[in-house]
Amino acid sequence: VNISILIVAVVIFLLVIHHNFLSLSDFLRRELSDPSPLGLQPIDFIPAAPQRLTDERNDKEISVVIAASNERLGGAIAAMNSIYQHTRSNVVFHIVTLNDTVDHLRMWLRSPPLKNMRYRILDFDPHVLEGKVQVDPQKADSFKPLTFARFYLPNLVPHAEKVIYVDDDVIVQDDIVELYNTPLKPGHAAAFSDDCDSTSSKVAVRGAGNQYNYIGFLDYQKETIRKLAMKANTCSFNPGVFVANLTEWKLQNITKQLEKWMALNVVEELYSKTLAGSITTPPLLIVFYKQHSSIDPMWNVRHLGSSAGKRYSPQFVKAAKLLHWNGHFKPWGRTASYAEVWEKWYVPDPTGKFNLIRRHSEAFEAK
Repeated sequence: VNISILIVAVVIFLLVIHHNFLSLSDFLRRELSDPSPLGLQPIDFIPAAPQRLTDERNDKEISVVIAASNERLGGAIAAMNSIYQHTRSNVVFHIVTLNDTVDHLRMWLRSPPLKNMRYRILDFDPHVLEGKVQVDPQKADSFKPLTFARFYLPNLVPHAEKVIYVDDDVIVQDDIVELYNTPLKPGHAAAFSDDCDSTSSKVAVRGAGNQYNYIGFLDYQKETIRKLAMKANTCSFNPGVFVANLTEWKLQNITKQLEKWMALNVVEELYSKTLAGSITTPPLLIVFYKQHSSIDPMWNVRHLGSSAGKRYSPQFVKAAKLLHWNGHFKPWGRTASYAEVWEKWYVPDPTGKFNLIRRHSEAFEAK
């Protein structure tokens, strides 16, 4: 009798264990089959995305870095909206900004056209530039620390192998996965659009100096520059749009190299004076001299902001995959060329602050 009771007890015990095991297994199976809609943490993102969006977009995750300064926030918003609406891939925006802009940016990103975008807001510390950039006390307000955010890509997106960097004055008109898939040659940490090969180089740009070769950006009278043995007529490239291989970037310690040339310029003034204010491009030209791949020129059709006139045909602008308003005349100003193209992707500022900046800009340009 005792043996029978013991056998029954063992059987009941085993049945309980089996039932609990099945329950645990079912729980784990449900958890694994229901991945987090965020995919990347931490991200400021509303996870309740409509099922339609999750069905339509594929699993390709693309990291896009963009700087968002307060006075140009509307530009960054329009750029991100144009990228998001043209791609079927899972784009994650890494938005680099300053602390006093974060609240405004978050509010704007809650707008209906943007609410399903995946993004991460990064606060850039200008102190990292101390000793590397010489700021004229009389022109301190003109110093834009966020223009150097692109130098610190591995710090901004530490877990990505590859990223796209874009300026805030661009509009994308095609699926950005094509730009992301730009092939980079072995040993190259980045791919840029070369000025000499670009369709944009046919456009005459006002101002002294040659914007299409190295002598337009570097002072070849300085011994430090001459010792580099870089040919002065070497074609330059535009760093407003590029693809970076962060694995190679880290291996070559690109950020440290850029910082070295920034610090040297503070002491020796190595940059050309013909292109006043161009302090971001020269160190990139030095570090990536004949060590970069090329992106399709149609992915950086630029100089739309070099004058108020329309230098491209409507057909060419429509065919361009990325439009870049580099120059004085930004698309949020009334006198910019093809501002109507930019306007299609602009999302009004819910606070009204940027709308006020636009009106001031238009009034200034109208004078």
